[in-house]
Amino acid sequence: MADLKLIYFDFDGGRGEPARLALSIAGIAFEDDRVSFQDWPNRKADMPFASIPVLECDGRTLTQSNAINRYVGRLTGLYPSDPWQAALCDEAMDAVEDIVMQIVPTFSMPEEEKKTRREALAAGPIPLFLSGLGKRLAANGDAYFADNRLTIADLKVFVWLRQLKSGNLDHVPTDLPDRIAPNLVAHLERMKNEPGVRAYYDKRQKRA
Repeated sequence: MADLKLIYFDFDGGRGEPARLALSIAGIAFEDDRVSFQDWPNRKADMPFASIPVLECDGRTLTQSNAINRYVGRLTGLYPSDPWQAALCDEAMDAVEDIVMQIVPTFSMPEEEKKTRREALAAGPIPLFLSGLGKRLAANGDAYFADNRLTIADLKVFVWLRQLKSGNLDHVPTDLPDRIAPNLVAHLERMKNEPGVRAYYDKRQKRA
């Protein structure tokens, strides 16, 4: 088995979390290199695109969250082999990435600007992506986004929905997913109760 190290920020969520979950669910050993926000300025220049997540595999580096997700998905059996089902998996992951790209810049904004921008996101773009993902989930049977089984796409959507409902995004109502796409909230609850997902977060709580 390859020697793996996943480098990402030290919190439970964000772009590195789906790969952490997938590797943990599959029982594949990896070094979980969690970077504190205080240490990030000192490590940023060492990253290929000055960003994380970064996956190291036998000394080689892979960047870009969805490229990492696809690679890890293949390692763990959580990425479809059928080309169409793989495309559906990519579609869901890329949709999440599109809206995350709009949310992330708000974290560094001054408070009033952040409030204005997040309220605008909650009024338009976030509901658009919630609705779209809810419809895509329904079109594929309402249980999973691809291949009629758990894939890395389900984990990526789960991580995003978990953040939206956590209350950690000021000025974004936590009940927004319930109002726009209740089937995504049902999907979130199913993902929480997936044995591998539940075991991962139970272990994280014990370490806290």
